[in-house]
Amino acid sequence: METLNLLLSGVGGQGVILASKILSKAALLQGLDIKQSEVHGMSQRGGSVVSHVRLGARVFSPLVAEGGCDVLLGFEPLEALRFAHWVKPDGVIVYNADRVNPSTVSAGMATYPDDVEARLAAQPCRTFRVEAGALAEKAGTRRAGNVVLVGAASRFLDLPADVWQRALDASVPAKVLDVNREAFRLGAEAV
Repeated sequence: METLNLLLSGVGGQGVILASKILSKAALLQGLDIKQSEVHGMSQRGGSVVSHVRLGARVFSPLVAEGGCDVLLGFEPLEALRFAHWVKPDGVIVYNADRVNPSTVSAGMATYPDDVEARLAAQPCRTFRVEAGALAEKAGTRRAGNVVLVGAASRFLDLPADVWQRALDASVPAKVLDVNREAFRLGAEAV
């Protein structure tokens, strides 16, 4: 397998780290080499969280190069737009339609741009808008929006369904496993 580069970008509390853990676990279960790195920033205060995940037969660096991203998972539209230029022209952006105001917007120091989704749609790569919050609610809890996005991303990774299920089993608590399995399924169907 050629090295596949994924970038996950969101806001603190959206489950970016758990999503990258599930992706990494699935790659490991498939016998792939995996490198993962994350930047938390001010995540506990609603700041950006970015995770780099690289997987393949042999991976040497954990960081995705700007312009070298195959799949961008945006947990929030503005966060997706912030990293859209990292995606290859033949890459994919999958983003959550649910908006989370950055702290500067919440504090009244800035305004949320009106044209974020239009700018995402204009990217040279394929772009998929996912109603992650609504699908997660349908699965049982809005908190599973991150797993909805992992399910959507799974459509672009050549890993068997049983590997994804085992990765979920190993990554989420047993008491919420059924909800997360359903969230994953709904996300995969959304693209």
